[in-house]
Amino acid sequence: MKLTIEDVRSRFIKHFDGQTGSVYTAPGRINLIGEHTDYNNGYVFPGAVEQGMIAEIKPNGTRNVDAYSIDLKDRVQFSLDDEKGPNATWARYIYGVCREMMALGVPVEGFNTAFAGDVPLGAGMSSSAALESTYAFAINDLFGENKIERMELALVGQRTEHKYIGVNCGIMDQAISCLGKAGHLMRMDCRSGEIEYFPWHPKGYQLVLVNSCVKHELKGSPYNERRLQCEHVAEVIAKKHPEVESLRDATMEMLDEVKNEITGAEYKRARYVIGEVVRVLAVCEALEIDDYEKVGQMMYDTHYGLSKEYEVSCEELDFLNDVAKECGVTGSRIMGGGFGGCTINLVADELAPNFKKVVVEKFEEKYGKKPIVIDVVIGDGARKLC
Repeated sequence: MKLTIEDVRSRFIKHFDGQTGSVYTAPGRINLIGEHTDYNNGYVFPGAVEQGMIAEIKPNGTRNVDAYSIDLKDRVQFSLDDEKGPNATWARYIYGVCREMMALGVPVEGFNTAFAGDVPLGAGMSSSAALESTYAFAINDLFGENKIERMELALVGQRTEHKYIGVNCGIMDQAISCLGKAGHLMRMDCRSGEIEYFPWHPKGYQLVLVNSCVKHELKGSPYNERRLQCEHVAEVIAKKHPEVESLRDATMEMLDEVKNEITGAEYKRARYVIGEVVRVLAVCEALEIDDYEKVGQMMYDTHYGLSKEYEVSCEELDFLNDVAKECGVTGSRIMGGGFGGCTINLVADELAPNFKKVVVEKFEEKYGKKPIVIDVVIGDGARKLC
């Protein structure tokens, strides 16, 4: 069920003596293509979704924030001037955003707030970025005398993750949550920060997420390992081609030149990244001429690369990808870091009902649990609702 203003307002009124404030929202996201490219200075291609966070906020005339998480049924109070902040992780997101906005010179005052979200957890749709973006936008609107640009608000969210949560994330999730546009996907150059919007009006097609609801526990740090592998290959290539600063600058020919100087695993990782940079640009070109069959093929190619070359898939995600092929789905791939989570699927309208039915039945038959099917509508970024 879609989260509404009334869902949040009713709880705000209950917990804050019948008062009402201003209501803000920011979305979660999908990423159509461009996975594991961000830390290789490549491109990502996300879109904001209708699901997100909604928060009601009212200044309270103090230096304290009184926050209520509707979903967790938990209430936390903290002072804006406290150097340590609250212990509860969810409250630290709000605290971190407040502190980072204060660092930018925004005269943040105390407020009461209640919030809830309908971003599915574990689906790689970035509920944390939606939370950060909601409060960054709201604080800017309520207290900012000189309004801060949206990209800087996204950076506030990223710094919150780094400094107050301990997650060394990239900028994609916060950027699309702040800068998303309904009916458009956003290509972001992870080196320069440049963004460009591309129309998303797939007549005859729809986007469907299938959440496997599994997440495999991993030994070691596979993401860090892959990042180091990519950086090492770029360094080896740069000895012959000094213009190569990262794998984003490399070509398959350059990679083949150094094949005997790197490990087999490194070769596969680099092959995937170089191919993915090309695929993102190909998808952008295809969208400009409404070639959704090309978009779909690139998605399948990405899944193959993530599964066989980057090796971040798992049995369940590969199974979902196979079912998509069997059902005639135009494009399907892992979305997110991998090892669990969901697939994103580009499905022709006439095939969608059967695909949704079959994928649930087959997955439950094989794994004993139902996946969650989520219809995707591309929406707007952070905004005030009332």
